[in-house]
This record gives sequence, C-alpha cells and structure tokens, in this order.
Amino acid sequence: MWIRKREIKKLSEDIRKIIDGQDIDLRDNRSDLFSMLKNDIHTLANRRSEQVNVLERDQKLMVDMLTNISHQLKTPLTSMLIMIDLLDSAPSDKQAEFITNIKLSLARMDWLVSAFLKMAKIDAGIIRFSRERIQSPLLINLALEPLKIVLDVKNQKVEVNNETVFFCDMRWTAEALTNIIKNASEHSPEGGIIRLDMGTNPICTWISVIDSGAGMTNAEISNAFKKYKGSRRKEGYGIGLPLALAIMRGQNGDIRIDRGNDTGAVFTLKFFK
Repeated sequence: MWIRKREIKKLSEDIRKIIDGQDIDLRDNRSDLFSMLKNDIHTLANRRSEQVNVLERDQKLMVDMLTNISHQLKTPLTSMLIMIDLLDSAPSDKQAEFITNIKLSLARMDWLVSAFLKMAKIDAGIIRFSRERIQSPLLINLALEPLKIVLDVKNQKVEVNNETVFFCDMRWTAEALTNIIKNASEHSPEGGIIRLDMGTNPICTWISVIDSGAGMTNAEISNAFKKYKGSRRKEGYGIGLPLALAIMRGQNGDIRIDRGNDTGAVFTLKFFK
C-alpha cells in the first residue's frame, strides 16, 4: 500500500495540533491500514483528553476542598485566639466561660477536619461499605460517644424509644447518625430533649431523630444536603448532613426530612430491604 507524502505530513501536523490542545478529528471511513492507524491515533488522543479532564476536575475538587477547609477553620481559630488573649486579664467567671468556648471550638474543628476527609474518601469512591447485623443500642451508643461533651454543655438529653436490628456498616452508619444527632442538638434549646425512634416495615428499617427546635422551612429542607450551604446556623459548616446522606446512599439507603412544627424537625434514616 502506497502512502502519499502529503498524507503523512498532514497526519503529523494534526498530531502536533492535538498535542497543543486542539480538537482534531483524524477519523475517516476507509478500510486501509493508514486509515486504521489514523482511527487508532484518534482514539488514543480522546482517551488522553478524557484523562486530562479527569485530572483537572480532581485538581479543582482538591482546591475547592482545601479552600473550604481553610475558610471553615478561620472563624473558630480567630475566636479562640481572641479568647486566649483575653484569658489572663478576664475575671474568673469569664475565664471559665472562655475555656468552655475554646473546648467547644476545638471539638468543632476536630469534627470538621474529620468530616472533610471522610467526605473526600466517599467522593473518590474508595469506601466499601460492609453489611452486618447490628443491634440498635450498640449503634446508638457508638453514635453518641463523640457528642457527650456537646450534649453535656447544653444540658440536653437523648430519649430512645424502641429497639430494632439494622443490617449496615456499623462504623459508617454511626458516623451518619452522629451527624444527624449533632444537627438536632444544634437546633434544640439548652435543656432540650432529642428523641430517637426506630422500627421496621416491609420496605425498610428506619431510625428517626427528632429535635426540640422550631422545625424547618421548605427552603431549609431544599438546601439541607447541599455542601457548605445546608447549615441553618450562621456558624454552621454545611458538611455534616451531606456526609450523612452520602453514607446512607452508599448503603442503599436514604434520609427523609419532615419539617415539623412546634415539635421540631424529623430526620429519618432508611435502610431499604
């Protein structure tokens, strides 16, 4: 088979254009070997372009994540630095208040960094959820462990109604439940009660978390699971609820929100059978 010099020259020029980032279609419909070579080069160039796009997307996600972490950590850090500067000269009652606030800020920062890292792992698709038989008291105790200080400071209590058995990844489901209860604590008054109810039906096994706040608006429900936007508090992070939803959906589950009225909002975690 004879290949004309100008065809090779044209192919070489097109390859250089592709290397420079231009979108060139090398394909043709002929069945000779030179056309097959052009088609293979076109396929290779497309795969390279797709890989570059994926790398650029991942790089943007990483930059966005680091930017958000930096932004979210700035507020509690600034607050703690101010309180530390005032600590020595403050009266004893204020010193106790500052120390309590510093402890809470540190706990929030620790939770925030941990939540970002967990969300990044889920977004990257590297988490494999297990499925095991878990008694509800064990799951609830594990979920409440990181919240003891927060609940104690706000003098809040958690009431548990009923018991059931879940088939889920215990560690990750406890993480999701912790974030939902944490959200309930943030929107319940001091001395408030957070109620947990659970059960099973032919469709799913479920657990509900009911706060003692004022309920939610439709707009708040629409934004609840949007990253960095869903917090109802000015100082909120907007990461806990999206993380909880990602964990549930990774286990063939979901989270439903009922707006509530005077009895508070209801978040129901569902594990479909």
